[in-house]
Amino acid sequence: MNRYTVLLTWDEEASVWVAENNDIPIALESDSLDTLIKRVRITALELLELNNKDNKNITLHFEME
Repeated sequence: MNRYTVLLTWDEEASVWVAENNDIPIALESDSLDTLIKRVRITALELLELNNKDNKNITLHFEME
């Protein structure tokens, strides 16, 4: 099983949450943390498939900074 840690940070200037991971790779933003996490879960699977990486056995771990 592949584990990916997604870093969640609050961008004070833009007033949005930002999610980043260089291994997937993914960078998304949203004004709602719940919405952002949902978007990451969907988008991560799509990006992994597009990059020819296994997207069936993954774990997403979210870390807030």
